[in-house]
Amino acid sequence: MAENLPVYIQIHDQIKANIENETYKIGDRLPSERELAKQFGVSRMTLRQAIQTLADEGILERKIGSGTYVARQKVQEKMSGTTSFTEIMRSLGRVPSSKAVAYFLTAPSSSEMEKLQLEGHETILRMERIRYADDVPICFEVASIPEKLIHNFSKEEIISSLYHVLEEKGGHKIGAASQTISAMIASEQIADYLQIKRGDAILRMRQITCFENGQPFEYVRTQYVGNRFEFYLEK
Repeated sequence: MAENLPVYIQIHDQIKANIENETYKIGDRLPSERELAKQFGVSRMTLRQAIQTLADEGILERKIGSGTYVARQKVQEKMSGTTSFTEIMRSLGRVPSSKAVAYFLTAPSSSEMEKLQLEGHETILRMERIRYADDVPICFEVASIPEKLIHNFSKEEIISSLYHVLEEKGGHKIGAASQTISAMIASEQIADYLQIKRGDAILRMRQITCFENGQPFEYVRTQYVGNRFEFYLEK
């Protein structure tokens, strides 16, 4: 495992590789957190962070009182249009804002390399933020962006509205996005961020957004409060 990656990302990559080589098959229940933590030689907190990252990506599925399983492929529905959270909120007459929970440069995980079409030597910005409408938390978002695209912009500009700064200052044109949406329940940490109860319904969206030339520039995992946000599908 690459030593320059955070330990939980190294574990993420190894478990993902075990699924890809069918050491763990679709529908399989993983060993308990205690067993996996012992296997990797890490604390249960670090192991749990790796598991949650895989769950956020839709690779694993956590079932309360039962365990963690390799997720089955879900039916997908194409959605049309690409708009930023900021644009959506403003179009509804709401005031958008964001609060950074984490913001750092790091080597990409295997998932991030794949989704963003990166080479192993490249660096990404991983940004975790809570997004609000009229000061009410709507979603928690983890965004991965190639560092080479945003190194000239300030942290404040990127946190406020990434799409706007890429178009207005970066000279890029936002193109298509692929989106996958599924239902899940809020973990204790996400519930705290979004001011809801643990176990409340949330909508999870995974999105890869590209420029008009097809270059992916953003890989996002977002968890929306189920009763504060809805998706509109147009065919």
